[in-house]
Amino acid sequence: MEVSEAEVVPLLEPREGIPPVIETPEVLQEAIERLAAGDGPVAVDAERASGYRYGQRAYLVQVRRRGAGTFLIDPVPCSDLTALDAALADAEMVLHAASQDLPCLSELGLAPRSLFDTELAGRLLGYPRVGLGTMVETILGFTLEKGHSAADWSSRPLPADWLRYAALDVELLVELRDALQLELEEAGKLDWAMEEFAAILATPPKEPRQDPWRRTSGIHRLRSRRSLAVVRELWTTRDRIARDRDLSPGRVLPDAAIVEAALELPRTPDDLAALSTFRGRNTRRHAPAWFRAVQRGRTLPDTSLPEHSVPGDGPPPAHRWAERDPAAAERLSTLRSVVAALADEHTLPTENLLQPDSVRRLAWSPPEEATPEAVGAALSGLGARTWQVTLTAKPLAKALFRLAAKRES
Repeated sequence: MEVSEAEVVPLLEPREGIPPVIETPEVLQEAIERLAAGDGPVAVDAERASGYRYGQRAYLVQVRRRGAGTFLIDPVPCSDLTALDAALADAEMVLHAASQDLPCLSELGLAPRSLFDTELAGRLLGYPRVGLGTMVETILGFTLEKGHSAADWSSRPLPADWLRYAALDVELLVELRDALQLELEEAGKLDWAMEEFAAILATPPKEPRQDPWRRTSGIHRLRSRRSLAVVRELWTTRDRIARDRDLSPGRVLPDAAIVEAALELPRTPDDLAALSTFRGRNTRRHAPAWFRAVQRGRTLPDTSLPEHSVPGDGPPPAHRWAERDPAAAERLSTLRSVVAALADEHTLPTENLLQPDSVRRLAWSPPEEATPEAVGAALSGLGARTWQVTLTAKPLAKALFRLAAKRES
């Protein structure tokens, strides 16, 4: 149930005040004992330093439980949270956008066995905006302090207003969870949510991307394999320097600089230094390394140049289907329409009803006989959950059957 704008109240301070940051094993153990003695679900959040530091490690962990209060843990000196994990093994953990925080929490030894994701619950309920602040305001009637989510949380000491913001992020998370569970029950979607939460916990860590340098922003502007080789060399050099200095790669060398060098292919250090994107202080600091990387790309033998694209394990890009396989393009258009209509009927985003990649793969390689059972098996093989298969298999099978009958007539 949504709260009217007139009823919204600013939440300016945590109920027990801003808790001190836990920085020693002894104080951490005291917090663990208090949390273990608490009651009910445990609200958990983590702050990273995206855009500032290399990787996605946590620089502050916030934990709150009824009967225990809020705790702010500095994971730099307290980098082992396995004792906290063991103490909370039987508790449900409540996170907002869990997939973002679970990897960095896992690095510290904190891995929930039972999960409630308030962002995902909001998506399943059809809320148009599912940011934590918006949902707390819309559902609970409180506005949270904003403005520090993109801060450099690796800096020390952490300012009081940042700590206030961090504590408030878990202040009402369990209350939000309880309200969302009631809404899910009323909408008949609680079982869907439970399946989704279990799937998040069962998802293995992501495998490293093949050729991650291909995700350089602006790489689509390049037409030659030689230019791609320069991107690869510069990206690899930047990644090594960023890792060594524990800096976000974009702070070491912007993507725009990599692409400009690949377009211009400078032949001398002065030519490289003259490029507009290579004039920043951080960029100039490693100028010799950048030029060596460009030279390596420029002088590679043709047989060692990267291909324009790497074959994937899935169907080709959808925009090529009409030319390569018109029947598949028609299937994709039809199946997308079916999924969109079903998502609208059940008030949730299409991507939460079925992943777009699953729809593409089904359209590209449908079962030989498009029965609901065969389509359901195909969707399950692509990772769809039981509730998704139940809602979509029969309508998608009917659509595929009609298309096949039309082509045969």
